[in-house]
Amino acid sequence: MTSPIQIRMGGYGPATTGFSRALKFIGERLEKQFGDRVQVKYVWNIMDFGYKAEDILWLVEHGLLTLGYQSSSYLTDRVPELGFVDLPFLFADNAQARGAMDGALGAYLAGKIEAAVDYRILGWFENGFRQISNRVRPVHRPADLAGLRIRVLPSEVQRRTFELLGAVPMRMDLTEAIAMIKDGTIDAQENPFANTVTYGVHKFHRFHTISNHFYISRPIFLHRAAFDAWPADLQAAMRAAVSEAVAFQRGLAVEEDGEARRAIETQGCEVVTLGADEHRGFAAAVQPLLDAARTTYPREMFGMVGGKS
Repeated sequence: MTSPIQIRMGGYGPATTGFSRALKFIGERLEKQFGDRVQVKYVWNIMDFGYKAEDILWLVEHGLLTLGYQSSSYLTDRVPELGFVDLPFLFADNAQARGAMDGALGAYLAGKIEAAVDYRILGWFENGFRQISNRVRPVHRPADLAGLRIRVLPSEVQRRTFELLGAVPMRMDLTEAIAMIKDGTIDAQENPFANTVTYGVHKFHRFHTISNHFYISRPIFLHRAAFDAWPADLQAAMRAAVSEAVAFQRGLAVEEDGEARRAIETQGCEVVTLGADEHRGFAAAVQPLLDAARTTYPREMFGMVGGKS
């Protein structure tokens, strides 16, 4: 009897998160369709086993895991074009961002990743719009960030963004950030509300600002050699399952955002929603970065954004 094809899927969050539930969605689809031909295994949170969140990249690249996800910012050092989707205020809303990532922009970036890393990119989960939290004071304008040490993802674009906003940006992995937030070594962080609550940051940061400064996607990547060796029907089924899981995860992300905001408010935190003038102040502060991007990234990428950005 032929041994089943083992598919090992991993992430870096509890089993209850939308990302983990989306992995389960994929696995169940494949098990239903292929039965004993496949064997699906899950590692919900690699950080529970002493890994850093960023380690998901090499765990999949070298085949220890078959499938994983990670915020695209973690790959910007190897795939510079991904810095484009780290630009602040690039997308106006979820619909515009999803359209771009499901369309020409997402396909373009997937090709760039596959040219640099031994992955197959099958889709983009939504990490979504990111907000600012800190332990020091309410943030209404860039001046309120002055001197605050803020954790940012390992992206030069994100580092420069918060430098222009007056903060002291510190590039680091999630595991390091969580420890430093807990001991007060850093003052602030930026994340979607759901991440802020999942990792317990709202228990240490009283002040939260809805700034929507970045929209981040998480590519769904597979170990290329493993995927390419599968029978054609399994490859097609995985592509279809991932496509369905993306829609499923994005729906969960909207629900999680509302639930997380309520958890933040229940914790006794203050939530600031930027007014139109305040938002324009943030956008004006990062304009030098956006101007420089016009000479950094290919012109056609801007046409792939869609909408009015």
